[in-house]
Amino acid sequence: MANTNREIQELLADYAVALRDGCLPGFLKSLTRDEAKCIKSSDEFWEATEVVRLLNSAGFSEKAVTPDVGLFISRVDAAIVSRQKKAQASTRTPRRNRVNL
Repeated sequence: MANTNREIQELLADYAVALRDGCLPGFLKSLTRDEAKCIKSSDEFWEATEVVRLLNSAGFSEKAVTPDVGLFISRVDAAIVSRQKKAQASTRTPRRNRVNL
């Protein structure tokens, strides 16, 4: 049986690709038990992942898209107004036609 365990450098390169492509769960699933133990105990790997994250953030910062929360805020405002209207409607005393005999 061939040794399929990747070295730290190979794991770091695969991590960088997974981070760039947005598929970290796939990277984590690809780890063997020995690779996971190696990563867990390697300070070198964790320090390098921080550098990779920073480089990835810097490299793709102009392509990053921040979500537009305007629609969300308008829906929340509409829900608040709707609840206020319902609260005002329920505080009114119902007018009943009383028949006095």
